[in-house]
Amino acid sequence: MGFPLSGSQRFVGRTVSFRLIAFESAGVLAEAWMVNPQMVMYEEEFNQIQTVVDRLVRDANAKVVFIVDKNGQLIAASGDVENLDTTSLASLTAGNIAATGGMAKLLKENEFATQFHEGEKANIHIQLVGNRVILVVIFDARSSLGLVRLRVKKASDELNRIFEALLRKVQEPGGESPFAEITDEDIDNLFND
Repeated sequence: MGFPLSGSQRFVGRTVSFRLIAFESAGVLAEAWMVNPQMVMYEEEFNQIQTVVDRLVRDANAKVVFIVDKNGQLIAASGDVENLDTTSLASLTAGNIAATGGMAKLLKENEFATQFHEGEKANIHIQLVGNRVILVVIFDARSSLGLVRLRVKKASDELNRIFEALLRKVQEPGGESPFAEITDEDIDNLFND
């Protein structure tokens, strides 16, 4: 039987929004994060992504790093997120990517994969990763755009490999969907309790 949970979860001092799907298969309780309707995030891949995000905060000397899907759903975050409305920032980032995607189409471009916004106190570097997710780095004067770009390039390559592997894992022939055993009755029972 499976049960969905959504909201936020604290990970080592950080709050990360997610939708958690827990299910039982052959007597084993497993977990997968449902990032958007097309993407299932297993715990193993989530941990790999979180490791990349944590490392990028340190290596780029950034204040905050987070990953968002194109629908605006926060996937992972690291850094000083306690006093930051990550849900709103994630949604606005996805909207920004959608708007610049529209501009790119008008200019007969595929996408604008990289964006940079400079403020008085904070700067934002936004990078599309594999045309699937958005990597956001917020930094201040303690870092530089050159350092951030260098570290983002390495992190993007690593994240792209993780998402490619995740896609292959989900599409494996004979690979069982984490939701295969969830029935309509299971879903109805969730709301009847």
